[in-house]
Amino acid sequence: MATRTAKTYWEGSLTEGQGETHLVSSGAGRFEVSWAARVDEPEGRTSPEELLAAAHATCFSKSLAHELVQAGHPAPASLDTKADVTFEPGKGITGIQLTVSADVPGIDAEQFEAAVAAAEQNCPVSRALTGTEISVDASLTGG
Repeated sequence: MATRTAKTYWEGSLTEGQGETHLVSSGAGRFEVSWAARVDEPEGRTSPEELLAAAHATCFSKSLAHELVQAGHPAPASLDTKADVTFEPGKGITGIQLTVSADVPGIDAEQFEAAVAAAEQNCPVSRALTGTEISVDASLTGG
């Protein structure tokens, strides 16, 4: 079992305040956060939705690679996954769109679709987001 840690320091009100999120476990960075970065232009700051998008794109890519290999296919030559997380003030996170472009040698469209479906079910971040509408648009670019 592994536990990873991030922490945020915040000053001020929700809409006028600002803070900094620190990726503690990895030491990979510190990121300024603000309400404006969430609903307006980021201007060099990030938001929970952008951090969630990064986590989801990473996790889904790894899950899809795992599903492909577990099904007996070659490891992907490349997976390019984008996550768009939509936030609406007053409603929260209203949806996530994953867009995947994959180059997997020696696989046909049906086999690829089966691996994508398995990744959708088994991606730990997707599972943690149960109740959030998640859609996946995956295309096979090689094979």
